[in-house]
Amino acid sequence: MLNTDEKTTRLVEPPTDTHGISSSSRLLLDQITDKWSVLILTTLCEGPLRFNEIRRRIDGISQKALTSSLRRLERSGILSRRVIPSSQIAVEYSITALGRTLDEPFRALFDWTINNSSKVLQAQFEFDKRAIED
Repeated sequence: MLNTDEKTTRLVEPPTDTHGISSSSRLLLDQITDKWSVLILTTLCEGPLRFNEIRRRIDGISQKALTSSLRRLERSGILSRRVIPSSQIAVEYSITALGRTLDEPFRALFDWTINNSSKVLQAQFEFDKRAIED
């Protein structure tokens, strides 16, 4: 496993501790649940897509954020990258078998968000209103 910081890259043995939540578990949770990763994986669960198609489907994502998220997810074995040889080189991303196991929980989270966003916005409005009054 690679551990990277700003200046160096080195190989690090994967942790073997299975008691509690390890730092590697927290890092993985951070990787798969950041806002862009959730949207990327939800989009790719529909089928393989090229980089620019992913970017068009996810409103507001920058090229840098998309590249970084795709690279992290590929490194974790959650998606795969395939170079398509043609007159102009194209790259297609798809969900791996491991990544496919996230489809159901992500779909549930996405559906919950869609179904409850108006309730959350109302709760935020009420909270902010009370904060102003206090």
